[in-house]
Amino acid sequence: MELPDVLTMQDALARLAAYWGEQGCLTVQPMNSEVGAGTLNPATFLRVLGPEPWRVAYVEPSVRPDDARYGENPNRIQTHTQFQVILKPEPGNSQELYLGSLAALGIDVAAHDVRFVEDNWASPALGAWGLGWEVWLDGLEITQFTYFQQAGGINLDPPAVEITYGLERILMALQGVRHFKEIAYTDTVSYGELFGQGEYEMSRYYLDDADIAANRSLLQLYAAEAQRMIDAGLPVPAHTYVLKCSHAFNVLDARGAVSTAERATEFARMRKLAGDVARLWMERRAELDHPLGVCAPVAVPGAVDVDLVPRGPEPRAFVCEVGTEEMPPVEGRAAAGQLARELEARLAATRLAHGRITVRATPRRLVALVEEVAAREEDQDRVVKGPKAAAAFDAAGNPTPAVQGFARAQGVEVADLVRQQVGNAEHMVLVRREIGRGAPEVLAGVVEGAVGALRSGRNMRWNDPKLAFTRPIRWLLALWGDQVVPARVSALVADRRTRVLRTAPAPEITVGSAESYVETVEAAGIVLDHADRRSRIIEGARALSAGVAGHVDVDGESGLIEQVAFLVEQPTPLLGGFDESYLSLPEAVLATVMRKHQRYLPVRGADGRLLPYFVAVANGPVDADLVRAGNEAVLRARYEDALFFYRSDRETPLAVMRERLTRLTFTDRLGSVAERADRIGSLARRLADEVGLDGPDRAVLDRAAELVKFDLGSQLVTEMTSLAGTMARDYAAHAGEPAAVAEALFEAERPRNTEDALPRGAAGELLSVADRLDLLTGLAATVGLPTGSSDQFALRRAALGLLGVFRRRPVLAPVSLRAALGMAAQLQPVPVSAEVLEAVAEFVTRRFEQQLTEEEQPVDRIRAVLPHADRPYLLDRILAQLAKQVEQPGFQQLTEALQRARRIVPAGTPAEYDPGVLVEPAEVALHDALVLARAGLGDAPDLDRFVEAVGGIVRPVNTFFDDVFVMVDDEPLRRARLGLLASVADLGAPVLAWEHLRM
Repeated sequence: MELPDVLTMQDALARLAAYWGEQGCLTVQPMNSEVGAGTLNPATFLRVLGPEPWRVAYVEPSVRPDDARYGENPNRIQTHTQFQVILKPEPGNSQELYLGSLAALGIDVAAHDVRFVEDNWASPALGAWGLGWEVWLDGLEITQFTYFQQAGGINLDPPAVEITYGLERILMALQGVRHFKEIAYTDTVSYGELFGQGEYEMSRYYLDDADIAANRSLLQLYAAEAQRMIDAGLPVPAHTYVLKCSHAFNVLDARGAVSTAERATEFARMRKLAGDVARLWMERRAELDHPLGVCAPVAVPGAVDVDLVPRGPEPRAFVCEVGTEEMPPVEGRAAAGQLARELEARLAATRLAHGRITVRATPRRLVALVEEVAAREEDQDRVVKGPKAAAAFDAAGNPTPAVQGFARAQGVEVADLVRQQVGNAEHMVLVRREIGRGAPEVLAGVVEGAVGALRSGRNMRWNDPKLAFTRPIRWLLALWGDQVVPARVSALVADRRTRVLRTAPAPEITVGSAESYVETVEAAGIVLDHADRRSRIIEGARALSAGVAGHVDVDGESGLIEQVAFLVEQPTPLLGGFDESYLSLPEAVLATVMRKHQRYLPVRGADGRLLPYFVAVANGPVDADLVRAGNEAVLRARYEDALFFYRSDRETPLAVMRERLTRLTFTDRLGSVAERADRIGSLARRLADEVGLDGPDRAVLDRAAELVKFDLGSQLVTEMTSLAGTMARDYAAHAGEPAAVAEALFEAERPRNTEDALPRGAAGELLSVADRLDLLTGLAATVGLPTGSSDQFALRRAALGLLGVFRRRPVLAPVSLRAALGMAAQLQPVPVSAEVLEAVAEFVTRRFEQQLTEEEQPVDRIRAVLPHADRPYLLDRILAQLAKQVEQPGFQQLTEALQRARRIVPAGTPAEYDPGVLVEPAEVALHDALVLARAGLGDAPDLDRFVEAVGGIVRPVNTFFDDVFVMVDDEPLRRARLGLLASVADLGAPVLAWEHLRM
């Protein structure tokens, strides 16, 4: 085939090897056994362990059987080429070195939009994890960049940087080709010509022809040999056999031959083997006295040599900038709030007067601005209390040993002490005059404390000896007026330099003063204020979309816009487009790819439908045409992937997709996703029996229960899990299932969040609640309910979704939550104790109470109706009735009468009495009114009916208290009167907890 005159893959590999060789990296060979990633090569997995320095760069063919597509998918291959770089210890400028490598490939980073986008990596099977980013080139993920924190379950000291390039992706982008086979490997040979046959044949092997029994046998043999080598004290061959284990497992997995139990067992075995290998490697390197040496500790600077004396008496502004590598949006927002709180508290602990504190955040900086900071602290007299004056001198007036010892400890003479009243006694005290410190000195301590205290939801370490944060902190700027604040935080020393866009002519600039800080950095292109960045994105998106007769749904995309505003420091919106033929894909697929994968804003027409356009937001000035073309190519590739999966799924019988769920693990103790789907279907049918669902609705439920969750076995939902339910509806309808069944399968996933619509059909409602009941009971019994902010399985969201359906759908009114939870518990593969069920019920009740509070319902009313939390639909109805009744004078009088009866009756008094004992007309009248009220009450709690039936009891109650003395000496009469009042008080117990009402 004719090849373009471009950078070839062979040249790219050579350039990367040469560049990293110039940075001191060794060049080693790929692993001589199949590995799923360059991380598994001993040059990474073993060498990141321990204290020895290590810099390496190598090519790694990465074999992933599950990605096999017979060479047909343009972007998926079972063996792809990684270029792996390890820098240990991380040098402090890893990002800059990486950008230099892109330049070595001929990529103009100033023209392109190169972005570091949050990506936290973990390999549970290896006991390894790290924090870092995906690196995007014009929207295309080309590299994974990770600060390793742990390997083999061992904390890494020092941490290492892993940079992993995806060569096929990079070359497809640079060469402008649409299929991996079209990549120019050399000037004369294409990638497809070189590797196409192998791609097809290995796909055939992995997906169709691999002998399951043989590979299962190999898995056991490899695991045994790995353990034998560990026992022999040989970590290198042991690691080799762990890798062979991993590959044999992956082959079996691609063949669909791994059960839920086997998956959990094999992962646990590989994790143990990898941990044993890691520990053994470290022991052997220590025995060899670390042949490569030991990493030198990071130097911590000494005292900062700057002027601590304020240069003038006037107040000046103060600025503190904490410079980081790109923070995740959520962590950036949280860190800004934390820094504000730290500064407020620490400044309040000084005597330094100051004005307003403002904290702003961008992806690469936290900036605190404080107005009108005084030049000095106020002077103050500090009183040091000594012994009581009465014990300070003897009868002759001579100082006692007590007062002499106090004066000596304070470094003064007794004559320097004075008498002062302290509390109830007179003491000898020393009054010390403390001269206020200058602002630079005070602020240095504030900055050191505040920055040193910064933490995130998940912290990492880098080459700093003390600090830990969401991403590395690389610089610190601190100025009071035009003076540098002499702060020192671990290895960081504050100065007046800051960093701006990496592509700026001068990436590092100097700030003259705190007052000029904002103007200086904004002149360099940094938009400090998040609201300003958001506004620029919205304004740009509106203008660009209007140019193609469309609009961006700003309200509907507000969450995405908020996120994008924290991904860029200088928003540059760009309009891109895609081929109209892709609009044949379901809108949910198109929008999910744009929003979730690419952070693009979809453009819609006047009718709300998608147009073939999108708005991407670049960071800073770029070559708009180049970046637009790159983003369009990325979206085209993703849509090609989606189209490939969509067509393949539509050709796959529903039963086949449903059967695939048997190979997907839900949890190791709760079985496969197929077993969970079976439980959901069974529970939905039981609930249908409880509510008396019959006729066509029952037929719809029964069929949907057989298929529920089947789309989790589809290729498209495997790639984009947020499409679960959406694709079930599409695929079911395409397969000829009735429309009502397809809709029920879609609605079974709703509500996905608190903003999502609720299911509307009876079948969808029952499947939805069954899903959430199964999730809550099963996970509560096996992993426990969430505590604090951690909620790995989104059980709070499940509880809110459950409540949403129960509250709004009358079909479920006859069912109590506790009964439903009990049904779910009976279907679990593990025991669910009564204590666990009660804990789940209480967990849901607390979510309900919180939900009502957020709806701004009065607290006393919430507490009054909360006993009905077990029946949410009923609770809402009574709460609505209560809102109307409290405005009525008659209800207020009734409440007071019932409360009056409740207050006088001792706790534990039975609500029973002998009417024949009553003698006073007022108590007999109250008894008659009670009998009449009871007769008017229905079986189900209903506040309006209760008020109508019981309202006539108010006057008899009041008359009773006016005319009757309850606590008479006659015990039978006293007991009857108390029983009568207890009966009155208990009248309303089935309806409200009246004691909580505040009228």
